[in-house]
Amino acid sequence: MNALFISGPEIIIVILIVVMLFGADKIPEIARGLGKGMRQLRNATNEVKREINKTAYEQGIDANMVQDIKKEIHQVKEGIEKATEPIKRAKKL
Repeated sequence: MNALFISGPEIIIVILIVVMLFGADKIPEIARGLGKGMRQLRNATNEVKREINKTAYEQGIDANMVQDIKKEIHQVKEGIEKATEPIKRAKKL
């Protein structure tokens, strides 16, 4: 288990610190607040996507053009990943 570059024992330590700081009775309240925040963020992201798509449609931008742009972005991303791969490997050593 390696979420966010944190190993298992580190996660346990973080959980123990959270329990000591906030108490077991406050943790569900905190989790609910985090859940609401994540939901609001997701809704805001979806709203921005809808607005972008709506504006693109109104401006006459074709869906094929969007797909072409996505392909170009993906190719550039792959090129960057290939270029930085030796650096990542050297960093792991």
